[in-house]
Amino acid sequence: MRNPIIVALDVPGLDAALLLVERLTPVVGAFKVGKELFVSVGPEIVRRIRAAGAPVFLDLKFHDIPNTVAQAVAAATRLDVQMLTVHACGGSAMLQAAERSAHETAAQLGRPAPLVLGVTVLTSLDSNALNEIGCEANVGHQVERLANLAVKSGLRGLVCSPLEIAALRQNLPEHVQLVTPGIRGPDDATDDQKRTLNAREAIAAGANWLVIGRPICAAPNPRAAAERILESLA
Repeated sequence: MRNPIIVALDVPGLDAALLLVERLTPVVGAFKVGKELFVSVGPEIVRRIRAAGAPVFLDLKFHDIPNTVAQAVAAATRLDVQMLTVHACGGSAMLQAAERSAHETAAQLGRPAPLVLGVTVLTSLDSNALNEIGCEANVGHQVERLANLAVKSGLRGLVCSPLEIAALRQNLPEHVQLVTPGIRGPDDATDDQKRTLNAREAIAAGANWLVIGRPICAAPNPRAAAERILESLA
């Protein structure tokens, strides 16, 4: 099995991120670059990670009119990221434009298209939070609705909470890849994540990729922490 661990580089600076990349590249599958790091240091962090030979998951959660999202996806594809995120609630036209842009731009460059991932419901949200913003208050129903919309729009992957994986696996085509944030160990604090599982449970439920941040990056020995999680999957 390929290494399913994606380390979330939730750090504010280039030096801290590159130190983690140097330590962890041999023992993890990819690195996630989110808003804090990308806004702080820009595309250079992606170039440096790719130069180190590691895949990049660009998690900026694009959500805008279709043309704007298509252009953003094209720029990310040219930057040579392997995964990127869009909000599934952006609607079918936006989702279709994102997927089409990824394939067309990659074909022009002669490389594989990045996996465009539809974000369903953020793992920090629960039924009360969904109700506040006027959405379906049942988290599972809202996740399934957005997941089906994304897949019908051509997306090949989704981001979802570990607690929704099993239900999605029953309803989605087998080829759809599920990327799961909010992964915690049995002794880890949940912090602001409200819907979590540990790594072994998430893989058993059907996850393809595990996004793990604080349990690795904030550990006294990040490499040892990543190795323990990987060993737990054997």
